[in-house]
Amino acid sequence: MERQHTENLFRRYKGQLVNVKTISAGIYKGRVGEITNDYVALTDRDGDDETQTFLFFHAIESIVVIGTPTAP
Repeated sequence: MERQHTENLFRRYKGQLVNVKTISAGIYKGRVGEITNDYVALTDRDGDDETQTFLFFHAIESIVVIGTPTAP
């Protein structure tokens, strides 16, 4: 994906839960947080700790949005 398209995609789903698969076959799960022109931050709010994972756009292979409401 081109960076601008990837950035726009993450902006559309900001705050929602996503699974992101990277080119190195890593799978990351979290809520879309901070978005820049180079990376996205996923936050995991389990318990008292808020873990952040930063993913560079050029390393992303696919994105799956979890629990998006469907139109009637």
